[in-house]
Parts: sequence; structure tokens; C-alpha cells
Amino acid sequence: MTEPAHLAAVRASYDTVAADYLRLVVPPERLDPVSRAMLAAFAELVRESGGGEVADLGCGPGRVTAYLARLGLSAFGVDVSGEMVALARRSYPQLRFLQGAMGDLGVPDGTLGGLLAWYSVHHTPADQLPALFAEFHRVLAPGGHLLLGGHAGDVRLDHTQAYGHSVSYASYLVPVARLVELLEGAGFTVTARVEQPRPQGGGRSYVCLLAESRTR
Repeated sequence: MTEPAHLAAVRASYDTVAADYLRLVVPPERLDPVSRAMLAAFAELVRESGGGEVADLGCGPGRVTAYLARLGLSAFGVDVSGEMVALARRSYPQLRFLQGAMGDLGVPDGTLGGLLAWYSVHHTPADQLPALFAEFHRVLAPGGHLLLGGHAGDVRLDHTQAYGHSVSYASYLVPVARLVELLEGAGFTVTARVEQPRPQGGGRSYVCLLAESRTR
């Protein structure tokens, strides 16, 4: 199967920036208090729901995956970038990291206790989000939890420079209300919503959405 153009661009770009991404992006321990609180709430909800494996989708160099493990979750990472996966495996050999696309996880139906998509969904074109969220719902056990964190807005951003390198990928920002609508349509109940306006962000914001997978 031919790799979609947007996915090929993301893979190639993050392969290029991997080492400097690891150097420049703050680790989860240094995130703002709201983001850390949402990660902690997600971990507690998964544990209280019986645990189960948790996939960190778009895991990058694996630091958030390892953070989830320290919060008591059985976490593994998935990333489209082979260079990111290689960094994660070297840094956290005790954890499992897979190269692959979040829209085609190859996981049996209803087997995961949780999914984290942390600043990764915005690389998916808006018209492909229904299929992506359907895949999230497919792999989660009924009552399983999703934490989606990232950028929100109503704009496409075409990136040519990132982390000190030339890149060629886009960010497809979607309004928060639309993200909620798409999740609900895919079989989720949104249980918490936190939006942080971005100063001088041109209407953009940071958003965290907690959602629970409804029974099929």
C-alpha cells in the first residue's frame, strides 16, 4: 500500500529532526502544571478501570511513554518515524516501541486500556480524523480512556523549518468543538475538556480532551 503523502512528509521530517527534537523539547516533568495534571488524571483513570496496556501514539523519543510507565501504566510507544523509535529504544530499553502509523495500529479489537495522543493528531488532515478516531475506538476496550492533547484552531500551517532543520509537513488545526463532535461520533464520551488560549496565537489554543470509549 502506498504511504499517504502527508504521512510520508511527517515521517521524513521527524527522521531529520529527531536528535535536535530530543535536545530542544522539554521533558514531561517540565510541562506546565495543567498538562501534568491531565496526564496524571489519565493515568489514574486507566488504573482505576482495571489497567491494561496503554499506547502512546506519536511517542517521539519515548519520554512521555516512560513518564506514563512511572505513573504506573503498562505503556508502549508508536511512532511513524524510525529515527524517533530508535532514540526511544536506546533511551528506554525496558519499554516497547513500534514504528507504525496511528491510523493503522494492527492491534486486536478492544484490547487496550488507554490511548494517549499527545501533540500528534494535528498532523492528520481534518477530513481523515473520523477514520483516525474510529481506529482509536476500535482498539480500546469498552470503558477505556483516551487523552488527546495538542493544538486547536481553524487553520492549516505549512512548516518548512523546525528544530533547526528544513522540513515539509503541515499542521491541520481543528476547533475544539469540532474535535469533541468527531470523538463523540466515533463512539467516545468526552469526560473532561481543558483549553488554554495561546497568547498572540492568532486564535489558536492548547487543548486536552479526556474521553471514555462507549460500549460497542
